[in-house]
Amino acid sequence: MPKKNIFYDPSLSKRHLKSKIFKYSSIFTLVLSLTFLLVFLTDMVRKGSSVITQTYIQIDVAYNEKTIKRTRKAIDKKYRKLVSRAWLRNIPKQVEEDPSLMGTTQKVWVLADDQVDMYMKEYYYKIKPKTLKTLKALIEDNRVEKKFNTIFFTKGDSRIPEYSGILSAIIGTILTLFVTMIVSFPIGVATAIYLEEFSNQNSLFSKIVEININNLAAIPSILFGLLGLAIFISFFGMPRSSALVGGLTLALMTLPIIVVSSRAALRSVPQSIRQAGYGLGLNKIQVVRDHVLPLAFPGILTGSIIGLAQAIGETAPLIIIGMIAFVPDAPTSILDASTVLPAQIFTWAGMPERAYIERTAAGILVLLSILGVLNGLAIYLRKKLEVKW
Repeated sequence: MPKKNIFYDPSLSKRHLKSKIFKYSSIFTLVLSLTFLLVFLTDMVRKGSSVITQTYIQIDVAYNEKTIKRTRKAIDKKYRKLVSRAWLRNIPKQVEEDPSLMGTTQKVWVLADDQVDMYMKEYYYKIKPKTLKTLKALIEDNRVEKKFNTIFFTKGDSRIPEYSGILSAIIGTILTLFVTMIVSFPIGVATAIYLEEFSNQNSLFSKIVEININNLAAIPSILFGLLGLAIFISFFGMPRSSALVGGLTLALMTLPIIVVSSRAALRSVPQSIRQAGYGLGLNKIQVVRDHVLPLAFPGILTGSIIGLAQAIGETAPLIIIGMIAFVPDAPTSILDASTVLPAQIFTWAGMPERAYIERTAAGILVLLSILGVLNGLAIYLRKKLEVKW
């Protein structure tokens, strides 16, 4: 009869089984998440890559007094359905820039209508048979080309799909984030330094401030939009849809993230650094300013950049304060009406024309690229400053 092993634990095999189940479940979840991310990025690249090119057709354009008043008369009737309305509206501006065009008929490359562009890119299109026949004749004569789409990168939003771009949204995003950073960073870091280094942790005031900061971090972002609408627009009378209001609203939302991350960075500095400073006769301000803060700065900077990256992707609070409005021109100051990339993407996603789909996907790729750059910058600065110190 075999001797029983007194050291054998019957529950050991069950624990091993549970450990394997947990391990492979984690791997499966990770693979599934990466698969969804890959599918999403692949779909965005597939839909958005076609925005790089735009279709142009070569036709005769007559520049005279009649066509300046009625731009549709500048081209032959059979080509009018193929040409972008936005390009026709620019004929007076073309004559103003080059007066020698007046009284002449030029063979020029003209921006094509969005349906023509969709046809050339082999997407769904709506072109009448007669117009399609004319287009095919132009293609046979090599008078239809796809050229680099400079409009998308140099123009603002437009109700005409082929003439819409992201320049105004990018500039509005930069101005908004500038306001967000210059407001939230110093206030957030100063608050963290006070709570972590100077305040009495057991005082009623410190506890109230800490509770409110934690509560602000858990509030839905749309409520910050309502707060911005009530305080900055209704109470202080700041211009609606401006980068100033948008930046201040996002600063309120980013502030708790910066405070929490900055406190964690300050807390990670060893107490021996502080004790050594006190041992040398330094006061508390000198210890914090010259020793604690420089050592904690990489973590503070990383948390601030990540908070800024989160703010750049917010749409809900900006919709409330009017930054979803149609803004064709790029803002020149923080007081001008402006929009941001997430709001521009949201607007394009609701448009019925097929040409806006590729612009929506391209806008998402641009936004993801900016987020990637910000996160990469946070990692780089953290590593560089850690080596320095």
